[in-house]
Amino acid sequence: MPSQGFAGAVFDVDGVLVDSPHERSWQDSLRELMETEWADIRDQTTWSPEAFSPEVYQKVMSGKPRMSGALAALEYFQVPDAQSHVETYAARKQDMVIDLIEAGEFEAYPDALRFIMAVRAAGIVTAAASSSKNAGLLLRKIRLDTFAEKEGLTYDFLRPGLSLADFIDADISGRDFAKGKPHPEIFLTAASELDVAPEHCFVVEDAARGVEAAKAGGMAALGVARADDEDLLAGAKADLVVTSLDEVDVELLARHELSRRTS
Repeated sequence: MPSQGFAGAVFDVDGVLVDSPHERSWQDSLRELMETEWADIRDQTTWSPEAFSPEVYQKVMSGKPRMSGALAALEYFQVPDAQSHVETYAARKQDMVIDLIEAGEFEAYPDALRFIMAVRAAGIVTAAASSSKNAGLLLRKIRLDTFAEKEGLTYDFLRPGLSLADFIDADISGRDFAKGKPHPEIFLTAASELDVAPEHCFVVEDAARGVEAAKAGGMAALGVARADDEDLLAGAKADLVVTSLDEVDVELLARHELSRRTS
């Protein structure tokens, strides 16, 4: 057990901080393609609107860079010559997700905003680390000042116009890494930019491969199960799994403990 408390916190974005439109974009863009340009190959696949479930997204695509996610979905649904269709699918999804983000078709998780502000108030620096190149746009659109006012929260660091992008200490989202999760490169890079040793960081993740990446990097892993997948995150060896970040005892982070509140 390290002799000091946690000094750094690394947050995935999609599914942790934000209920983003990524899943919807992947689903809807593939449906559009299957109903139009790819109608001639649709019957050769295992795809159907019902088959592309939230469970499939979570297990097959979540946490992967855009091209890798597109290929994983096409291979999962046994699309013929999947590699040749990847760019079309990825581009259609990207156009759709940008339109949805710009239209405000997403929500920040209130428990996540309460938690990240409490973590900062405890003296822990924070980073965002998502494979998505759209994460920065999402973070810039989330206003912490208005959220805090609505919640009745008062912190010294709050100021008018403060966005989540302004608030975090480092954002390495959307960078191209040689290896994706479950390799720890993205999280180790975040720890380095925070100037905190990996063993003094904890990672907040909603995907099993993200939890595995944190553990591979020597970091503690806090799993937030927003898709009824507690067992999946626990099986990836998360140090603590919660369904809401309000459950985490922030005071115990100073003792290097990831624990639930007792009351």
